[in-house]
Amino acid sequence: MGNQVIGIDLGGTAIKLGRFTENGNCLQSLTVDTPQPATPEAVLSAIVDAISQIDPDNQTIAIGVGTPGPADATGRIAKVAINLVGWHDVPLADWLEAKTGKPTILANDANCAGLGEAWLGAGRNFPNLILLTLGTGVGGAIILDGKLFVGHQGAAAELGLITLNPDGPMCSSGNQGSLEQHTAISAIRRRTGKEPAELGALAQAGDAQALNFWQEYGKDLGIGITSLIYVLTPQAVIIGGGVSASFEFFLPSMQAEIEKRVLPTSRLGLQILLAELGNSAGMVGAAKLALTKIKIGE
Repeated sequence: MGNQVIGIDLGGTAIKLGRFTENGNCLQSLTVDTPQPATPEAVLSAIVDAISQIDPDNQTIAIGVGTPGPADATGRIAKVAINLVGWHDVPLADWLEAKTGKPTILANDANCAGLGEAWLGAGRNFPNLILLTLGTGVGGAIILDGKLFVGHQGAAAELGLITLNPDGPMCSSGNQGSLEQHTAISAIRRRTGKEPAELGALAQAGDAQALNFWQEYGKDLGIGITSLIYVLTPQAVIIGGGVSASFEFFLPSMQAEIEKRVLPTSRLGLQILLAELGNSAGMVGAAKLALTKIKIGE
């Protein structure tokens, strides 16, 4: 079956693992609860235990991990991890290598989701794309010439933190009026008093207020994405995350805004697509990261 790798998506409540072949076939997957409190040592122990369950015959040759926060440029250190206790400059790759003997590489979870979509999902036909994940926060990933772009310090592609409205709500990043502050789940609650799923169901039923909200939401998203298109001229913009369940309701106004604001030369052939891999995108992308690690090491 060729080289096999493990992809791990580390989250605040669950850790998802998959054993994959080089062509992306998932041979086995497993989800375990994230230990509470999620200290680095407890999480390491849970991951090592889960790896022994998913790869009992020790067939895999590398590990990729998506972490809920930035990794350093070398993919060795989890700089900070959101919703995990006591995570600051954790050398998770070193620790996992010491425990398993397998080369290990880390990346931010949104970057892993982007890699996953580029490999096996909505972006598989596009060497140049951006992914936006619309959820608790707004994450992003940039794929250029088929490769993940992380910048010289590993912190690139925080696409949700670009400025949308300089007089808008304060963002925890320190940037006032970021795209995240207008399009994340908390922003939707603030703007409507409702949950995204509720607004989606209302829109499905033809509720005028809900339909109007999604139209405004799409407009904001389109304005934010305009800046990204001008800088990166991607072939595709892929929209994922929980809020993307209402993609059909905000796509028309988002597309219209982009067409109005972006010169045709900068958006030639551009496609706006719904992510295809759902909750498995991060795990799939982490496996792709592991395969990349092997190829670099060859």
